[in-house]
Amino acid sequence: HVPFCAKRCYYCSFNTAPMDAGAMIRYLGALQREVELLSTLPWAGDVTLATVFFGGGTPSLLAADEVAAILAALRTRFHVAADAEVTVECNPESVSREKFEGYREAGVNRISLGIQSLDDTLLPRLGRLHSARDARAAFEAARAAGCANVSVDIMYGLPGLDLAGWTGAVQRVLDWQPDHLSAYGLTLDAGSLWGVTGVAGLPPEGTVVEQYWALVRAAATHGFEHYEVSNYARPGFRSRHNQIYWRAAEYLAAGPGACAFAGDLRYCNAKPVPRYCETLERGALPIAEAERLTPRQRLGERLILGLRTADGVPAAWLSERLAGDPARERRLDDWERAGLLAWTGARVALSEAGFLVSDALFVELL
Repeated sequence: HVPFCAKRCYYCSFNTAPMDAGAMIRYLGALQREVELLSTLPWAGDVTLATVFFGGGTPSLLAADEVAAILAALRTRFHVAADAEVTVECNPESVSREKFEGYREAGVNRISLGIQSLDDTLLPRLGRLHSARDARAAFEAARAAGCANVSVDIMYGLPGLDLAGWTGAVQRVLDWQPDHLSAYGLTLDAGSLWGVTGVAGLPPEGTVVEQYWALVRAAATHGFEHYEVSNYARPGFRSRHNQIYWRAAEYLAAGPGACAFAGDLRYCNAKPVPRYCETLERGALPIAEAERLTPRQRLGERLILGLRTADGVPAAWLSERLAGDPARERRLDDWERAGLLAWTGARVALSEAGFLVSDALFVELL
């Protein structure tokens, strides 16, 4: 996790910190120390890293040589698969063709470009620092640098965004021919500025639903597979990293506020950058909280994460969860009759209509 941002977006609830050159240098030293300490744990020699994901914050504030140094440390201390997917999240205003070329030379083979909107009147309202022209230029720079796997992030349900504006933005992005598209409906999370203050001009729920379906149709027309609630991919370009989460597989984490999952243990690092650095400078891992999941909790999480995907989950998992609970079994029948869920052989999955109301369904399931 790279926490630094030139400016915090008003909808963002992630762990971030203001960009500061001195703090960045200290953080990079602490991160190297964390990788070293993780590699000394008894199980580290048995670990193969199938993916590496630089998330944030704004990871594209890192210079290419800084990304190279982090990847070199990982390769020195861990076994990184030869075909590992290595992603860097990027903001349009902090990249260039030269930076993308440097990232590629360092071993990055996937770019996730956060554009969020192509409306130059809306972008400043979101707290974004780029323009629509900057977004297109960043995408073209990635392609010019030889990046063969580029994902684009956009948002719907934004204040002042009507159906026509959204449909136009989706069409423009799809015309760029990205390999992957992530589209998130705006949520006013408690940790965000808008979650505290609120925001005027949000579209009615009916418009948000129309925006979702407009995206589903447009993505399908352009040959994209809707493989997860918020994610669309051309054939062969699913996010391998995110599928690790959705399959409830194990993952390591490093950086302030980063969370890991191993066995039945989930733990998270300290969020404040100074505390994170101080702990590592004392020679200790910066773990701030940990939770050991019960078998029932693990099953519940596997179900929810798996049902977020078009692949769904083994029907046996659902049967185990619903055993002895006729009320929930009846609710499942209701979902199926409503076209929200379908059984296919030994698996069960939500439909695209089910994706739209998945959060409400998951509350009922648990």
